[in-house]
Amino acid sequence: MKLPLSLRDVLEGIGRRAATSFAVVMPDGGRLSIGSEAPVFTIVFHTDAALLATATRAHIGLMEAYFDQEVDVEGDFGAALAAGMAAGFDQHGGTLNGIENSLHELRHSNRDFLQAKANARAHYGLDTHFYRLWLDDPLMMYTCGYWPEGTKTLEEAQRRKIDHVCRKIRLSAGDSFIDIGCGFGGFMFRAQEKIGATGVGLNTTTEQVEWLRGEIERRGLEASLQVREADFREVDAQYDKVVSIGTLEHAGRDQLPQVVRAHAEFLKPGGLGILHFIAHVGRFDTELFIRKHVFPGGWIPSLADVLVEMERNGLEVLDIENLRRHYAPTLDAWAERFDRRWSDIQAIDPKRFDERFRRIWRTYLVGCAEMFRSPAGYTHLFQIVFSKGNATAASYPMTRAHLYAP
Repeated sequence: MKLPLSLRDVLEGIGRRAATSFAVVMPDGGRLSIGSEAPVFTIVFHTDAALLATATRAHIGLMEAYFDQEVDVEGDFGAALAAGMAAGFDQHGGTLNGIENSLHELRHSNRDFLQAKANARAHYGLDTHFYRLWLDDPLMMYTCGYWPEGTKTLEEAQRRKIDHVCRKIRLSAGDSFIDIGCGFGGFMFRAQEKIGATGVGLNTTTEQVEWLRGEIERRGLEASLQVREADFREVDAQYDKVVSIGTLEHAGRDQLPQVVRAHAEFLKPGGLGILHFIAHVGRFDTELFIRKHVFPGGWIPSLADVLVEMERNGLEVLDIENLRRHYAPTLDAWAERFDRRWSDIQAIDPKRFDERFRRIWRTYLVGCAEMFRSPAGYTHLFQIVFSKGNATAASYPMTRAHLYAP
């Protein structure tokens, strides 16, 4: 099968719009050069089916052929993903991909608590040792780090992120806090160790809850820290401070009002909280690839919709910081460690962590790094500090100077 003319036009358009030179190798060995410079990467099609999938479904067809080893990408993988984004390749094949995206949302809706739990476990329930191999050590924070000038390591970036959050919500030794979507408890452990606050982690992923409960007991911190296995919408108490780092993306399109309302209900009147979440600037559908292959049930809200729900629930917005630029180096570090430790990852369970898994996760980690790095992207990372009711001069500083105290 020859390269379809329509696909050739698309590929040449990518080269022009992304100002990137690359090469394409067909199943019969034919070669197409795009651009006038040496190729930064080469896309190798091994089958006619891969060509057809790319022609009809654009980036989804190409990526899924790559996952199935019907396509290889030689050279700079990140540059290949960045070129596709810069050229709007993900906007092609819209009808078929849009239908599948809608069907996926219907099937994996978080409306039902059991389905929401299954969605979370599909990603976060992977072996704890898997995450330990490529996340920061020992906190295992699976969210965007904080990389002010001079930050050199992932470990430092994650510690600085937690400390930044603690300063934002004025967390003190006498405070009680809830960490909604607490993951492996990194925030909880550092907040308890550095500040002495007492906290409860809320998590719907059984595997993480069991591991974290054991870790709390191993450290002898049962009097200070607890973990509760429950849906984010199941409010059972109120706290001085609410911490939500990387949770809102899992609410689902129709559940955003419920999840924001739960955050408000967890907070005592006059208390402070923080929402740290990925959001679109504008209303866009969440990318099919990320929902189908990485985060079933995931959905990225718009910043505007989140703010509307916060207003409806009596939450005053005190500060909004955009940390989009901090996510690219975080993902770069994860991707580098993932690649470097792949043989160790595969040894955990060769059937689960096979070549298809490796290709999906490389695309996820490297692709998201390029997405957050893109100057034309509409996906950002926000931290919103909020109070329940209006803050006063006594309850919150009048300036932002406290955020950058040594």
